[in-house]
Amino acid sequence: MSTDTNKATVERMWRALSEMDWQTMKSCMHPDIHYEDVPSDDPGADGPDNCVKRLQIAFNHLQKQEQVTHHIAADGDVVFLDHTEKWTFKSGEKAQHSFATMHEMKDGLVYRWSDYWDMQTFVSQFPEWFIEEMIKASSADFSD
Repeated sequence: MSTDTNKATVERMWRALSEMDWQTMKSCMHPDIHYEDVPSDDPGADGPDNCVKRLQIAFNHLQKQEQVTHHIAADGDVVFLDHTEKWTFKSGEKAQHSFATMHEMKDGLVYRWSDYWDMQTFVSQFPEWFIEEMIKASSADFSD
């Protein structure tokens, strides 16, 4: 696929994430996708359904999630995204943080998704109740 097509797919996936449009998001993912938050201890998620299950553990507690793209660059089948996520929890608290995200594309779909971010800075903004909810989750919640 062309770099423009790859960038458009990544932009579509992130727009769908902000809208919590899980079906559109999955349509941007390769069947063999692997998604990971690099600074976390969990092993990540494989396959579109498990990726969405993993995201929903946190996103089910959000009223909205906004994306601000600062830069997007593509070189062949690699798309880099420099962005800020702004989270508004259902209880009203807010958190925001910048991420660097690397996407490897295959057959025009996101095949590898790796988020790089400062865990301590972002998590320190989370309400205590949310951290308690996240502690309850394990990789068994998003693996087949």
